[in-house]
Amino acid sequence: MRIHAPPSLSVRFVPHCDPSVVREKSPRGAADVELTEKMESDAAVRRIKPLVTHRYAAQDGERPSDRCEDNGYSDDPKRKPEVRLLLLREGLAAALLSGFVLLLWGLVHLSLQQLVIGKPSGEFNAGRARQHLEKITSVGPRPVGSQENEVLTVNYLLEQIENIRVRTAAGPHRLTVDVQRPTGSFSIDFLGGFTSFYDRVTNIAVKLEPKDGAQHLMLANCHFDTVANSPGASDDAVSCAVMLEVLHALANQSTPLHHGVVFLFNGAEENILQASHGFITQHPWAKLVRAFINLEAAGVGGKEVVFQTGPENPWLVQAYVHAAKHPFASVVGQEVFQSGVIPSDTDFRIYRDFGNIPGIDLAFIENGFIYHTKYDTANRILTGSIQRAGDNILAVLKHLVTSEKLADSSEYRHGNMVFFDLLGVVAVAYPARIGTIVNYMVASATFLYLAKKASLPGNRGGRYVWDLACATGVVVLGWFVTLLSVLIVALLITLLGHSMFWYTHFYAAICLYGAAATGKMILIQTLAKNLYYGGVRLVELGSLYFDVSLLLWGCSLVWLTQRGLCSAYVPMLMVAFPLITRLLLMKEFKHRGASLKYSGLYLLGLALPYVHFMFLIWVVFEIFTPIMGRSGTEIPPEVVMASLVTLAIIVLSSYFLHFIYLVRSTKWILAALGSTFVVMFLLVSAGLFFPYSGNPNSPRPKRIFLQHTTRTFHNLQGQVESRDSGIWINSFDFTAVQHITPHIPEINDSIRTHCREDRPFCGYPWFLPVKFLSRKNWYLPAPKVSPGSPVEFNLLSKEVTSWGTVKMTFSVNGPSHMSLYLMPHRGASLSTWSLGDGTPQFDLNGEYFVFYSHGLDAPTWTFWFEIQPPTEPDPAGPEGMISVAISTHYFFGEDRRTAQLEEILHKFPTWAFPSSWVSTYDMYRIGAQATTSLMLTTRILAA
Repeated sequence: MRIHAPPSLSVRFVPHCDPSVVREKSPRGAADVELTEKMESDAAVRRIKPLVTHRYAAQDGERPSDRCEDNGYSDDPKRKPEVRLLLLREGLAAALLSGFVLLLWGLVHLSLQQLVIGKPSGEFNAGRARQHLEKITSVGPRPVGSQENEVLTVNYLLEQIENIRVRTAAGPHRLTVDVQRPTGSFSIDFLGGFTSFYDRVTNIAVKLEPKDGAQHLMLANCHFDTVANSPGASDDAVSCAVMLEVLHALANQSTPLHHGVVFLFNGAEENILQASHGFITQHPWAKLVRAFINLEAAGVGGKEVVFQTGPENPWLVQAYVHAAKHPFASVVGQEVFQSGVIPSDTDFRIYRDFGNIPGIDLAFIENGFIYHTKYDTANRILTGSIQRAGDNILAVLKHLVTSEKLADSSEYRHGNMVFFDLLGVVAVAYPARIGTIVNYMVASATFLYLAKKASLPGNRGGRYVWDLACATGVVVLGWFVTLLSVLIVALLITLLGHSMFWYTHFYAAICLYGAAATGKMILIQTLAKNLYYGGVRLVELGSLYFDVSLLLWGCSLVWLTQRGLCSAYVPMLMVAFPLITRLLLMKEFKHRGASLKYSGLYLLGLALPYVHFMFLIWVVFEIFTPIMGRSGTEIPPEVVMASLVTLAIIVLSSYFLHFIYLVRSTKWILAALGSTFVVMFLLVSAGLFFPYSGNPNSPRPKRIFLQHTTRTFHNLQGQVESRDSGIWINSFDFTAVQHITPHIPEINDSIRTHCREDRPFCGYPWFLPVKFLSRKNWYLPAPKVSPGSPVEFNLLSKEVTSWGTVKMTFSVNGPSHMSLYLMPHRGASLSTWSLGDGTPQFDLNGEYFVFYSHGLDAPTWTFWFEIQPPTEPDPAGPEGMISVAISTHYFFGEDRRTAQLEEILHKFPTWAFPSSWVSTYDMYRIGAQATTSLMLTTRILAA
């Protein structure tokens, strides 16, 4: 071996290197130990002049594993070289890091499969609850207004409640049942905002209290109604089954409760939270409710997670943490959900906003691919899921109804809680104000650590600060370039027509986008190491890039804390544990470098924050991957998935970056990642990963909606201007009908619709105001529909008020689900109406949407609104001052089907899930002319 070194530097050759590492070595004399240690504490990155760069050249026949490199240097040529420091071999580094990540990912999945920890107490009988679940779902879908929802399910629930009442009549509790059928209206800023009106929907309220009564009540809420196309086992029959069994367990207690519990089985949640509004604003028991627990679902089975609490009232979180037998909770989920990123809402919002009471929101989130589909059946919900939910709800309710805080919750109202669990084994909760103090303490320790390094004698003059700033710039620039590169790949996949290839094959996205992101970041850091830091000691670079990660996490900790977000506990963990680990291992790293012992202990110190963060990553993908299958045609799913994967890689790699500078080479790692990416890109481009699956064991269906509709348009004189009929088709994912057309050729882009801006909601019968999500739809001509109970839409009166508005009163008689659209023309504006709080709200680009539903035996719906006419007509716009449209939706019974719908439904492949029903759409132009007649016009809109 030949050693190239300047004459002024003495180098001692060490003939053998550790087979697991490459040594970064510089021998030293014993008399120089103190000076050397001082140099080692100086972490500033120092450049080596070309004249003193040291390199080892391999002798002929030398094995690469025996190669050693002297990276020691000194600005003082009289200074003796330093201790030998170790560098990891490339293969060992790759094995350590990948093994670490895979082990933690396996722990996360193991914890998710462990539904029940320990033996059940026996208080909650999951077998009996399963019987309730199977009985409720046996009647099939239960949309509001149907016999299945209003009669069959209600009768079964009342029968079971009566059995519990009779069997526990001699006990210390009193059980009272009330069937409520409320009527009401409210506005909500969900899906852009709309107004809801409900009439005689069903609530079954059951009050369990001591024999001498209770002045304070706890509310437990579930809903037994479903969307029209699903048996709704998880959403939300299982919650009602759990509540029946919890009611049974509490009623059979020999010790009387201190407070009462209301079990609300509400029958109109899928109609955008109507029944809960009816209870909390109208039922006499609602005045005594102090807090609530809401049971929901955004998936099918698995663990129920606490994803919302409050507002404020930290004692509720403390009660859950103290009492829940199988805790599963995250304040991160709460802040993400309440940000509106997830297009969903629950009854929690109604109780919070209209009842001003705090609560806990729980939901099943696993396997959202079959949420709201025919696959949401009882057999897919494991008994373990029922057992854990029942154990938790029963324990928390028992704790709350014996708590003095429930009696005077206002005294404990203020403040928020930081809460999270660790793999479902233990839950952690502490007040947000304590969290703020802890966060700032950890951030201060971080900046103190960095400031101390900057103040060392060898780092004065801002050398360390400058090097830290440059390294931070390299990292941030690397993140930006990585994200941009991966998004370019996502764009190519989209242009090639292979969007959502990961919908059924999730790990294909990890292999494609994950390999691209990881490879790009490693490449950027390797180029920086070899080109920018050509002659710098590698151990010092490793130390510097650890400091960069610490600095970035510390800054994010301060930023999130200043914004008042409880989720700041995540960067707190990602700062505290690595910093403590670094301080404990500083001596090992200083004297031996990246030894195997150092690397193993370093990863061990990262295990807790990393395993928790990987759980959060699992939650993100578990929620957002299925959502991409129902988020409409406008959101490019590849951009979302590629961004999520890249951000996950960036976060997970933050404390791995310094390993890039502690290995001799990364060429084989880059080669492996590059090969993985190229192979996956070719496989995806060849179309080998089909997005959907009809496998009954693990279905990944494509959702598509079909309405056989007849549309009628009237002019200002009330005459029919045009009428047509067809099957209106909406795809609620980005692939539209790309994969449907080969199976049903008549559904193609030649029948794609175009929005008529002069018609309310483009002139189509939208069930909900989601046209902004799905702008691509198709209209296949078909015969007109003839429902047995056509809508009757009457203009009862139109008069000019003394304050210059025109007041119009209407009546509507039709099926259980209808949508009203109001579109004032240019210059006109709605001033007041009989809906909600009296003020028209949520103008959706000049349009108003009113969602209507009713239960059984509902009377005619009558409403009015006042409109301010335009000062002058718009010659370019439609005639009149307002366009009014009404659409009907027949979700059940004989009117739901037509021969044309049945024929086209049979053509869909097994991997598609088509939802279909019959609808009508009728539009009227109305002018400003007043009349003294109370029956200006009458329209009976028979087909």
